[in-house]
Amino acid sequence: MKTVRVLSIATSLAAAAAFTTAAQAQEVYKIGVSAGLTGYAAAVDRAWRDGLEVAVEYVNSKGGIMGRKVQLIVEDNKSEPQEAVTVYRKMIGSDKVDIFISGCVSAGNFAAAPFVTRAQIPMMLCSILPPQPDQVKWAFSFLAPPRFEVETRYAYLKDKTQIRKVGVLHDPSPYANLQKDIAVKSAANFGIEVPVVEQYKTDDADFSPQLSKMNAAGAKAVMKIGLGGSTLTVAKNIKQLGQDTLLLGSVDDLAVFKPAGETLGPQFLFVAAPAQIYDALPDGALKQEIGRFLPLWRAKQGDRDPFWAGKAWDALMVTIAAIERAKSFEGPKVRDAVETISAFQGTGGVYNFSPTVHQGITENPFFLATMVGGKVQVK
Repeated sequence: MKTVRVLSIATSLAAAAAFTTAAQAQEVYKIGVSAGLTGYAAAVDRAWRDGLEVAVEYVNSKGGIMGRKVQLIVEDNKSEPQEAVTVYRKMIGSDKVDIFISGCVSAGNFAAAPFVTRAQIPMMLCSILPPQPDQVKWAFSFLAPPRFEVETRYAYLKDKTQIRKVGVLHDPSPYANLQKDIAVKSAANFGIEVPVVEQYKTDDADFSPQLSKMNAAGAKAVMKIGLGGSTLTVAKNIKQLGQDTLLLGSVDDLAVFKPAGETLGPQFLFVAAPAQIYDALPDGALKQEIGRFLPLWRAKQGDRDPFWAGKAWDALMVTIAAIERAKSFEGPKVRDAVETISAFQGTGGVYNFSPTVHQGITENPFFLATMVGGKVQVK
């Protein structure tokens, strides 16, 4: 009987330990991250991931979210839509994540959106929103609307130059295609003509044919729409061809802009985000919020570009605000709460979400800038 009693106690203790372990596991808030850590989006998505790591470390040092520690589960989608579907399904089925705070590969987020929607898991995205209304319901974008990047460049040309013909060069991503359409449709509003529109592949090694076609059509500026090293290739081709064309780059990582600036000098201009020109910002809520994040980022990453990382910080801070407002970690309740968050100051601008607005930045936060001596200078 004594042996039986000992076995019974041991069994009870094992069961209690298992219950405790399960309870502790439930106390972790799991964030899934689908990011292009390799491929064309690597520069920005690595920064997004690294910014999330800084934000999670900060939040956990303060006790977590309503007593729960935060755990990041990061998967590389290789900047490819099919890989994104694979990693999203893994994080839904195996890892049981509570929310997604995913990177900037729009096509990958689009491809996985049906699975995420069925699972009723909110998606906080560094990309544009998926196309279907039932998917948009569960997705929230921390990107500025594509038209803001276009308008920033056109306004500069209209107000500061005599250039009135612009060639548009874009990659095949959904975000770039949106910008391209906006660039073509809105050009006349700025007194600008777009005689040539060319699409490129993200691994193209020479843009001379497209640039020559634009030059022959009288375009004295190229609106380059797309991320990554292709911007440097375009800059080198412009210099090799001896063109006096202005190259106007999209929002990207400063690691991309610096060599392009070294190649073209004042002929290279780009859309800059607030965190990329922190020292030039006036005092106020925006600079204060960037200043809250920046020391934590620099302690780990030195002088690396803080913009995309700051966007990830914003996404987690909005998530926390929604959880605290909902007083719940349940996906549907958190989703509903995000729709009530407005006038939320982030590092990338002010976010105004609502039931009809899931792309939170509603006022243009961008500047036009150039690189001078390896430093960003606002035009």
